[in-house]
Amino acid sequence: MKVLDLQCPDGHRFEGWFASVDDFESQLSRKLVECPMCGATHVTRLPSAPRLNLSGASETPKASSHEQAAQWQAHAMRVIREVLDKTENVGDRFAEEARRIHYNEAPSRNIRGIASAEDAQALVEEGIDVMPLPVPAALKGPLQ
Repeated sequence: MKVLDLQCPDGHRFEGWFASVDDFESQLSRKLVECPMCGATHVTRLPSAPRLNLSGASETPKASSHEQAAQWQAHAMRVIREVLDKTENVGDRFAEEARRIHYNEAPSRNIRGIASAEDAQALVEEGIDVMPLPVPAALKGPLQ
């Protein structure tokens, strides 16, 4: 198993696990490798150090800024997936459905959808809590 450090044109860094380097190259040529944050299929391989198991090492090295960014991105993706999993997508009816729920005209539940900035502001002014959630392109399809 080969673990490769990858990056999309937007600078999102992530890991990919492949059976071999040839497997990575084959999937890349068929545009099967995509950024989990934005869905870009133009992905480049970054240089990576070999992973060494140094038993007896007394001090755990601090995470590099690249590792910290990758950890943050992975955490953000988990949070977004959880929100998507626990909400009902009402699409472009978001503002209407949020009002119906707020005024007890529809069952109370967690919803998500699309609203213009003006609609979102109007909901806030009516006392209806809303929160923008930028969803990466890779998660806009069915969850796997």
